[in-house]
Formats: sequence, C-alpha cells, structure tokens
Amino acid sequence: MPAQRHPVIIVGAGFTGLTAALRLAQRGVPTVVLERDEQVGGLASDYTLPGGQQIERFYHHWFTSDQHVMDLIGELGLSDRVVVRPTNTGLYFANTIFRLSSPLDLLRFSPLPIWDRIRLGWMALAARRVKDWRSLEGVTSAEWLRRMGGDNVYKIVWEPLLRGKFGPYADRIGAVWFWNKLKLRGSSRGAGSAEELAYFKGGFGALAREIAISAGAAGASIETGRSVQNIVRSPDGTLLVETDAGPRPASDILITIAPPLAAELLAGVAGPGDTAWLNSLRSIDYLANTCLVLELDRPLSQTYWLNVNDPSFPFVGIIEHTNFEPATSYGGRHVVYLSKYLAVDHPMWAMDADATLAFALPHLQRMFPAFSPDWILAHRVWKARWAQPIVTAGYSQIVPAMQTPVPGCWLATMAQIYPEDRGTNYAIRDGAQVAGMIASALNLQPGVWKGTIP
Repeated sequence: MPAQRHPVIIVGAGFTGLTAALRLAQRGVPTVVLERDEQVGGLASDYTLPGGQQIERFYHHWFTSDQHVMDLIGELGLSDRVVVRPTNTGLYFANTIFRLSSPLDLLRFSPLPIWDRIRLGWMALAARRVKDWRSLEGVTSAEWLRRMGGDNVYKIVWEPLLRGKFGPYADRIGAVWFWNKLKLRGSSRGAGSAEELAYFKGGFGALAREIAISAGAAGASIETGRSVQNIVRSPDGTLLVETDAGPRPASDILITIAPPLAAELLAGVAGPGDTAWLNSLRSIDYLANTCLVLELDRPLSQTYWLNVNDPSFPFVGIIEHTNFEPATSYGGRHVVYLSKYLAVDHPMWAMDADATLAFALPHLQRMFPAFSPDWILAHRVWKARWAQPIVTAGYSQIVPAMQTPVPGCWLATMAQIYPEDRGTNYAIRDGAQVAGMIASALNLQPGVWKGTIP
C-alpha cells in the first residue's frame, strides 16, 4: 500500500490553478484549490447582468491559434460553445478613428505616407518569420520597432501604444513582448486576411466553472472565499498553508499568484541561501488595471477593439465587446470596456466607479461626439492589482523556474509564460505542465496514489 500523505494544495483558482487541479486529480492525486475570491477564474471571472447573463469583468478573447485551450474545451465536450468571428480593429489618432482590420485598411491609413503604410503591414509578416525569439532578447521594443518600421511609423503608431500601456516602463519593454503581439494577431486571420477571434458562449467565467466542475468530479476540492496568509513548516517538517480558516497540511504546494506575493508566502519556509531568489521574485514589477465597464442602450461605435494613440485620452483601449459577441446575448445591452494600465500610485487607481465615470465622460464625448450620458444603463469599475508583468529586455534571465528551491513548493504564474504573454491559453498549458512536474516528483503513475484531504 502506498503511504498516506497530505494533498497537494494550489493557491489560486485562475486557469493555471484549475487546470493543474484537473490534471492532478485525474492522476488520483488528492488536490485542494484555495481561492481568495468568491468565484473561480481569476482575471477571467465574471459578473451578472440584470437579465441574468454573465460577462467578464475584464475583456477576453482567444486567437484562432490558441490550441491549448481549444484542446481542453474539446476534452470537456464543449467545442460547440466556441464561436469564431471576424472583428473590427481600429486606431484613434488625431481625433479620427481609422479602421485597421485588414491589409487594405492599412493602405488607407492616411496619417502615414504610402511607403510607411507598406512598412507597417510588412511588420506583421516579418514578425511571423522570426523563428527564434532569443534573437530579440537583448533588444527593447522601441529599438526593434524603429528598426523594423522606421522612426515615423514608430512615433505615430507604436510609441503611443507602448506609453499608453506601460507608462514609465515603456522604454524598457523587451522586443520579445511586442513580437508576440504582432505574431499572434498575424496568425489569427480568416478570409481576405481579416482578423478573426474566438469566444466562449456564456463567457470565460463559465469555462472556468466547467473546468472546476470537471476537476471536482475527478476528486479535487475547490474552496472559494478562502484567503491564504502564510506558508510554514510544522515541527515534523510538514508544509502547512495558513488560511483564514486555520492551517492546512500539504504534501506539495503550487502557488499561482504573482511572484512578489509568492515571495512573501514562501519567506518563512525558504532556506538561508534563498534570499537572492526571494528578492528576484520581488523584483518582478507589475502594472495594475482599472477597467470601466459601460452598459449602454445602443452601440457606441462599430469597432470591437479601438487602440488609442492620443496621450490626452486616459484609457489605452476601448473594447466594445458587443461588436464581437452580439448584444442579444446580454438582453440587448451594449457592453464597452475602457481599460487603463497604471501604477497603484496613479490617481485613477483610487477612484470609485462614479468618479471614474465622471473623469471619463468628457473624453468619451470628445471621441464620440454623438455620445450622451443618457445612453448609460449602468456602469462598474473592476480593479486588478497584479494585471500585467513588466517584461523587460533580457527578461529570460529573471523568469522563475516552476520548481522552486523550497522543497515541495512550486510556482506557475503569468510572469512565467514568457516568451509568450499572459492569456488563458498559456495559463492552461502551464497548469498542465506544472501538474506533470509535481506528479513526476511524487513518482506517480496515473491513478495509483491516494492521500488524505483533512
């Protein structure tokens, strides 16, 4: 008989934690997921509209090349809930909205001379030809984009987007990060090279719940509303996860929250030689996100994804979700996300929903002269402190390994997805990968080990 041991405990019920729980439970490993929020899904969690429909707190979609998530959806028997649709992408520049969804749209982009328009279109093709991301490792996005498209294309198109998203970090962002953005968008094309994106009917939160249900059916326990406060060792060496409901013994612990938070949890069980490693976790910077969600009685525009190249506009993007998933899915409400990445000392971070709306309204009315506040049926603000890791040039040198120096402790976070950027597709990939590593470390064969869940 195999020895009775404590379960694997996973901190965080985003897509990484849920996928890891599913894969471990399928191997017969008792697994407990502890989630601070009242629902699963992490940044993909949702809220309920007045008609009972659910929608993401923060905008989400997939690219058609996102195979890991599509494979899992197929395994769950839910492929019929995936829809793929063409989308309208635009850019707001010089008080004008320009459509930029197809190569022909690029040729019509009048702020650039014709030769620069051709170079702008060529950049997406060139990005797809880069086979080894390591060749870009020591280069910043600014350096690479200038080299690829010239100063004029950089100044008009790329620099405002970099500064709008990353603010004071803009000049440090690595070329690998931007290369992935160009590559992904270039690979998600349909007929006529128009962009196509995918969505899950019912929302990404619904998919997270489906994964949680399957993990539970396989034997995992998923607890929401459960705060993890610390990790310690008992006198006999057992790992203990201290929660708001008391300590929980674990054979292994997988942490899926941001590395700086993980460092604080692990400080009490790290060895005397692990100080530099803990400090490297703390050194990974993140931007927060504040997202104003408007529910309107009519469309704001005809564009799904509008990049904003105007430094006076307080949001880097306007995402009109119901120009992608129809308003009929939400009781006729038109849903618009206004996204702002920012440091937590930025004044907008402290604003509540009413203050954020009041701040945004004059800017919206400038961009959309026909818009009236009377269109607004409801407004909400969602905030995420750990929304976007700062991926600098040479970032591979600081990406933490999944297996930490602390015996029995593992780390799988959005900061480790590199060279790809964050996203549910890669969260699912990494959740499966780290589950396999944990199972291997436990010397497991599928279905042979049964521990105890206290």
